[in-house]
Amino acid sequence: MKSNSSAPKTLAFTFAVLLVAATSSSAADSSSEPNGPLIVDLKSHVIVMEYEAWFGPEAVAFQGTAAMPLLQSSDMQSVGGGYDSADPAVIQRHVAQFEQLGIDAAIADLTNNVSCIFDSEWFVRRYVTDCSPSFRTYNQNIRDNTGNLFPAWTKLGTHLKLIPQLGGIDDNVMFKDLDGKTALQKEIEYFAALMQQYPERQVIYEGKPLMLIFLGAAQDPNRADRPLWVRIREFLSDHPEFSSRYTFKLIAGYLDSQPGLWATQGFPTGPVEVNPEYGFWSWVDRLNPTCTVTPFCPYYPSYNIAGSRVENFTASIATAGQDGWGCPNSEAPPYCPDDALRLGVDGDYDTFGSFMTYARQLDPIFLIIHQFNEFVRPDEGFDANTTDDIDPSNLWESSALKAVRTQIEIYRQQEK
Repeated sequence: MKSNSSAPKTLAFTFAVLLVAATSSSAADSSSEPNGPLIVDLKSHVIVMEYEAWFGPEAVAFQGTAAMPLLQSSDMQSVGGGYDSADPAVIQRHVAQFEQLGIDAAIADLTNNVSCIFDSEWFVRRYVTDCSPSFRTYNQNIRDNTGNLFPAWTKLGTHLKLIPQLGGIDDNVMFKDLDGKTALQKEIEYFAALMQQYPERQVIYEGKPLMLIFLGAAQDPNRADRPLWVRIREFLSDHPEFSSRYTFKLIAGYLDSQPGLWATQGFPTGPVEVNPEYGFWSWVDRLNPTCTVTPFCPYYPSYNIAGSRVENFTASIATAGQDGWGCPNSEAPPYCPDDALRLGVDGDYDTFGSFMTYARQLDPIFLIIHQFNEFVRPDEGFDANTTDDIDPSNLWESSALKAVRTQIEIYRQQEK
């Protein structure tokens, strides 16, 4: 439910291309065992899948989605079908699919409505709009589903790890509740307790367990405005009980269309480096080097640098244009001219293949794949070409799994 509607509409593109051949210094030097954390350093090559455990009869349903997952849970039939993210059979199946894909970790996404989930009723009445008791319960079920991944995956004995993704979208996550804590602080504590209880699920980066904080799409680059991302960093700096124990990375959407955040100004002809001053990781970026919509195109994804390596690069199945998937009607064809659709004219996964070509060239420490199973609008569109999910469904069956597995196998070959 992460909308692209806040992507900027007026752009001046810049030119930044990393002309670094893949530093294919053998395989990842990471350590990943079922009974231990995944240790990541500057020599590592880690593949991470974006994952949502949002679904259930008292949480997100699949009603109104363009695609219906092939995997079904009996308790979802009364709400239109689909699966329950708390269903042990669903969890086991997804873990098996992730292992088959060859990924190392998944992002446990709990980014929406954080104050509605964690703050008191007094706080909600005062600072949070549209947080009715039923909506609060709905979102707290999503929290419980997400937290349940830690014991459930541990019980399965998988080597896969989990990276918590927290919500830094709304200003109210930085307001103090009656207990003196912010919602962001409470969410950090929630995942910290899970990571301490299940250390084998941790990804250790920069010497500490890794957490992501999602910022949404367009970011104000001016520190003097004290945008939310600045206040979040100040909060972390002022709370060494968190910053000394955990590594936090801020992650945002559509950095491809925010030249104010780029390291080099100019017209892009390839992937663009994010200015180290910001260091934002990418949740999703556009890739469409041939579109001619002015002043937006062409689109190239972003990356950032850590030492001599690219730190993060994100590859997607499909990406929407500035105005969504459908133009002029966002809910129907024809496609927007700056979309990058799932399938090419030959039915191949051309967009993902193009992203992965850049991934092999950039050789990131963290390659993030966007995404496994969001399903719901507004981000997901009206047909297979306008949905960027991988989870097998009635619209694409298992073709996305096969395409992603093939590209990961090719990507891993350069580590050898």
